[in-house]
Amino acid sequence: MKLTKTFKTFFENEKSGGILLLFVTIISLYLANSSFQTEYIGFWEKDLGGHSITHWINDGLMTIFFLLIGLELEREIYHGELSNIRNASLPIMAAFGGMLIPAAIFLALNFGTATQNGAGIPMATDIAFAIGILSLLGNKVPASLKVFLTALAVIDDLGAIIVIAIFYTTTIVFVNLAIALGIWIFLFVLNRMKIHNIIPYLIGGAAMWYFMLNSGVHATITGVILAFVIPFGNGDEKSISHKLEHFLHKPVAFFILPLFAMANTCVAIQSNWHEGINHPNTYGIILGLVIGKPLGIVLFSSIGITAGLCSLPKDLRWPHILGAGMLGGIGFTMSIFITLLAFKDAETILFSKIAILIASVLSGLFGLLFLKYTLNQKKKTTQL
Repeated sequence: MKLTKTFKTFFENEKSGGILLLFVTIISLYLANSSFQTEYIGFWEKDLGGHSITHWINDGLMTIFFLLIGLELEREIYHGELSNIRNASLPIMAAFGGMLIPAAIFLALNFGTATQNGAGIPMATDIAFAIGILSLLGNKVPASLKVFLTALAVIDDLGAIIVIAIFYTTTIVFVNLAIALGIWIFLFVLNRMKIHNIIPYLIGGAAMWYFMLNSGVHATITGVILAFVIPFGNGDEKSISHKLEHFLHKPVAFFILPLFAMANTCVAIQSNWHEGINHPNTYGIILGLVIGKPLGIVLFSSIGITAGLCSLPKDLRWPHILGAGMLGGIGFTMSIFITLLAFKDAETILFSKIAILIASVLSGLFGLLFLKYTLNQKKKTTQL
C-alpha cells in the first residue's frame, strides 16, 4: 500500500509529537510531586484576564487543535481513506465499536450514580500518543495498519467532538449561539463565492469562538466547524486548507498539546492515591480504555466484515486490528479534556486523571508488546 506525501508528513509529525507528549507528561508529574509542587501547580492556576492559564489553554489554544482535527478530517473525507466508502467502512465500524463498548462498560458500573456523566471519558483515543507508540516499531509496521489506526483515531476524535457538543453542553445562551452560527454561515457564503484569502476566515473564526465561548456550547467546537468553511479547493498544496493544515501541524504537536499535557497532568499524587482508585468511576475509565477499546474495535470490525460492509486489507491481519485496538485505549488528551467537562468536583477530576494515566500507560504497553510480538512472528514466518 502506497502512502501519500501528506499522510507521511502527518504521521511523522504525530510520531514526534507523541514522543514529546510522553516526555513532558513525565516532567509535569515529577514537578507536581517534587519540592517545587506549590510553585508549579500555582503557576497553572495563576489568573490571567479573569481566567486561569489552564483555562486559556483548554478553551483557547485547544480550539486550534480542534481546527487541525477538522482540517485533517476534511482532507480524509475528500482525498484520504474516508473518501472511498469501501476503504472508510472498516475504520468507521471499528471507531463505533471503540466508542460504544467503553461507554457501555463505564455506564454498567456508574449508571444512576453521581459519576455517570463520565461515560464519554473512555470513548476517546489520543492520536499523537497512539501513533507515537506505533512508530516505535519502525518499518515492520504495515502501511495499511498505519492508515487504519490514523483513520480510526480521527473518526474517534470526531465522535468525541459530537459527544462534547451534545452531552457536555448545559446552559445555552441562544443569542450568542445564533450569532456564532450566523458568522459561520457568512464564512460559508465567502467559501461559495470562492474567496480564497485566509484573513477573513481567521477573523471570522476568532469572532465565532468568542460568541461560542459565551453561548454555553464548548468553544473548542468552533475549531471543527471553522475547518469546513475554509476553502479546500482540489486539496493540493496550493489550497488554503492544505497550507493552514501544514502550518498548524508543528505548533499543535510541539507547543499546544505539550502545554495541554503539562497543565492538566500537574497532579499531586498523595500517599493514599490508591484509595481513590477503588471507585466505580475509576474502574469504568480503566476497564473502558484497557478492555473496552480493543474489544469494541475488534468486535465491530468483525461484524462489519461478516456483514459484507467492509473488507480487511491484504497486508492487515486480525492480530494487527487487536493491537491497534489496544493502542486505541490511550485516551490521554481527549479523555482528560472530557473529564474537565464531565465533572466539577476537584477530587473526582484528580482520580479520573490518575485512572486515565494508568489506563493509557497499560494500553500503550500492551499494544506495543503485542504488536512487536505479532510483527516478529510474521517476519519469522516470511523468512521460513
